Amino acid sequence: MKKHHFFAGIAALSTLAAGAYVVDAQMMTRHYRLHAQHGGHGMGHDEHTMPGLRGANTTDAETAEMQTLFRNFTLIEREVSNLENGIYTVTTTSDPDTFNALVSHVTGMIARVEANDDPQVIIQSPTLDVFFMRGENIETEIEVIENGIAVTQTSSDQELVAALHRHAAEVSDMVDRGMQAVHERMMN
Repeated sequence: MKKHHFFAGIAALSTLAAGAYVVDAQMMTRHYRLHAQHGGHGMGHDEHTMPGLRGANTTDAETAEMQTLFRNFTLIEREVSNLENGIYTVTTTSDPDTFNALVSHVTGMIARVEANDDPQVIIQSPTLDVFFMRGENIETEIEVIENGIAVTQTSSDQELVAALHRHAAEVSDMVDRGMQAVHERMMN
């Protein structure tokens, strides 16, 4: 190996190592910032006020709905069918307060997508970005059913279909595991 190639290789490895350090430092900074937003200073998350559910463009009522859904996630059941061109979901609960929050949240967020009105919730999944940019390319049917809501969303845009599948899986994970699913997703 020529000396020039050896030093070029060392320089490339050093650059990669420095880049990995910067990325790791950025992730740790984000992690500590998120902890600070959730009750901070090593004292754990604030599961009462759930500050991560607030957004730059949310109402107090929307935040309260999300708080109800996260507090009562064990009372929610969800079935998802991935369609070739979208999703079909049925989400139910036998708890009246959770039912009201569920129906209001789902219909409200779908209306926001249709209006390209991103709520910018602190813990919001990046999967939603494409919805708020191109929501007019999603066809939605909503049916309020006994104890819940059924939603069909389809699109001819394959990027949107893939995002619908990802988001449906993320919501199902939150229904199964609550805020723990969000914390893990944000750390990745």
